[in-house]
Amino acid sequence: MGEAGLAQRSLPRYFEGMKLAQSRVTAQGQISVPAEVRKRLELVPGSVLEWDAEGDHITVRRVGRHTFEDLHGALFPQPPPPRSLEELKEGLRQSVKARHARR
Repeated sequence: MGEAGLAQRSLPRYFEGMKLAQSRVTAQGQISVPAEVRKRLELVPGSVLEWDAEGDHITVRRVGRHTFEDLHGALFPQPPPPRSLEELKEGLRQSVKARHARR
């Protein structure tokens, strides 16, 4: 048996595929998700990861793939009519006035 065959046989089963990346666990139990993994999973700040255990294998996947824009579009299918800066300022004035008016 050649050296390559021996080296391959002595590796644990979880090294069968190529490694994508590595992370180090901090004393607080935190990890950094490597850039290559973030790109592959399309992770952005606020993304939620789900951890599943099956035997001695752990699977990490991104939960949901909906962006804020997707959610906004589902709640408000029609965009609001465009308004001028003066109209927006007047709306703010009226809102503050109504909120702080004596009752």
